[in-house]
Amino acid sequence: MAEIVPLEDRIAGLFSRALHVDVPSADTDLFETGVLDSLAFVELLLQLEREFGVAVSADDLDVENFKSIDRISGFVRSQMADRADDARVIHLVRRR
Repeated sequence: MAEIVPLEDRIAGLFSRALHVDVPSADTDLFETGVLDSLAFVELLLQLEREFGVAVSADDLDVENFKSIDRISGFVRSQMADRADDARVIHLVRRR
């Protein structure tokens, strides 16, 4: 049986694997502590898209969405829920 890994742990793992940094806790301010600078932020956006299929639009580029692993996980959940809602609507439209 596949192990269920909490989203926050998956995002922390992404920081470790892709950005080569360990974040002390899920509520650590990533900008204030210097974990995320402009280059690391762009890499994070790329990794979120690869890992979770979350494309970040210019409207979503609010620093508050990416301030901590907790905030990032909330953002990812919201984007994934929006995609699921869109998929249901598309499915309903196709059935008509």
